[in-house]
Amino acid sequence: MEIFLDISPFQRFFNLEAEEMLWRFFANFAWPFLGLIFVIGVRELYLYWIRGKWSENHKYILLAIDIPRGNEQSPKAVENMFTYLGGAHGSQSFFEKWFEGMYQKSFSFEIVSIDGYTQFIIRTPLEFRNLIESAVYSQYPDAEISEVEDYVNNVPHKVPDEEYDFWGTEFVQGSPDVYPIKCYQEFEHQMGPSELQFKDPMASLMDLCGSLRPGEQFWFQMIVIPTGFDWVKRAEKEMDKLLDRKPKVKDDLFTRGLGVLGEISEAIYPIWGEVEAPKKKEERAKTMMDLSPKEKVRIEAIQTKAAKLGFEAKIRVIYMSRKEVMNRAKVVSGFVGYIKQFMSLNLNNLKPELSRIATRVAYFNKASRLNRLKRTLLAAYINRSSSIGSDVGIFNIEELATLWHFPVEFMAKFSMLQKAPGRKADAPPTLPLDDDLPGASGQFLNFISDEAETNSINEDDSSLNDNLGKDDEINNFFGITEDDDNKADLPPNLPIA
Repeated sequence: MEIFLDISPFQRFFNLEAEEMLWRFFANFAWPFLGLIFVIGVRELYLYWIRGKWSENHKYILLAIDIPRGNEQSPKAVENMFTYLGGAHGSQSFFEKWFEGMYQKSFSFEIVSIDGYTQFIIRTPLEFRNLIESAVYSQYPDAEISEVEDYVNNVPHKVPDEEYDFWGTEFVQGSPDVYPIKCYQEFEHQMGPSELQFKDPMASLMDLCGSLRPGEQFWFQMIVIPTGFDWVKRAEKEMDKLLDRKPKVKDDLFTRGLGVLGEISEAIYPIWGEVEAPKKKEERAKTMMDLSPKEKVRIEAIQTKAAKLGFEAKIRVIYMSRKEVMNRAKVVSGFVGYIKQFMSLNLNNLKPELSRIATRVAYFNKASRLNRLKRTLLAAYINRSSSIGSDVGIFNIEELATLWHFPVEFMAKFSMLQKAPGRKADAPPTLPLDDDLPGASGQFLNFISDEAETNSINEDDSSLNDNLGKDDEINNFFGITEDDDNKADLPPNLPIA
């Protein structure tokens, strides 16, 4: 008599072919993961859509900053400016975020060089214009601030283009963002017993910008987003990790139950007489005396960074040029050299982000993939996007001021950098106003008018009068002296008022 044994479900499953087994696995177990991925994608699309609707009612403007000639202010002044911008931070409730689309607005601190002429620009939400102007004037009272058109609108936005080509990337931190980069204080050199000299790292970037020829443009962008103090907790966790400290965890119900059982067991131990519980080796955290010199430097650097106000930030750079004059090696190597100045040994550094958005590909289907990366990067720059590309990192105000500040003029000659034409001064307190002028019938004003007509230039010299001082005015505006060779026409898309 034959006996038929029932095969269990697991045996039937493993007796299947490999391909069928794989499909059955996905049918029975993978759909929850696919459903989760779908829900996350829908959530992100919804958030993108509702934020776009909210942002339609808000406007951004570009402000060109012209500092006075002979600037001697160190980056400390710009550090104070960033501190003032911390007032733009605000929090959003659950309903404001998910039903109204509100989000923390960002600023963009930019340096643009077109045909060698360089301009410092701040892009700001319209409602924060007074905040920006107050921050600048509080540190640079003689600066001039003008609203300008966006310089990116004068180049093609579709790539590839027959006339233009460009290179670009984003720069990210090489180590966790709780570690600082090399900041401007470390560029001070002892020149004597009581004299410090500041070697401005911005000098190399200004030299690079001034070396651009007609048809070349260089764009530097630093997106800055005000944020809270949650990042300080990450800094504390990193210090605890270096000191081998166990993280503090709040006791839940299960942990409390184990504690009660431990107390009961300790009460039972004396019943067993000589029997003693094995003693555990006491573990203690490291002290500063136990640390290596490298660990000490890291902890001190983390503490120093966390002691100052922090912002979320990301860095982009684009070199746009006509194809016939493009010199990629000069600009790319020059800017990378500028960025490498801020490498801090054993702490942090900035490096190109080559995996997501850099305009470089290394394997199959290179042409189409390269064009897609270029379109993505250019759109991110034009829109001043904080979400496209690499993730934002934390930079404190000292690091931001190191990367973006007005150059100290006595360190180098920046003849192509736009500057304010002159210093501002308050009117003398004894200057007579209209109500204080002598003569109720305006006899004093008539006297001045008569004197002006007597000393005026003859009508035959009117052409000389019309053209007098125009060249000097333009040269003074850009800081160009009589000995400068760069007196070419200004580029049409230079962002000036």
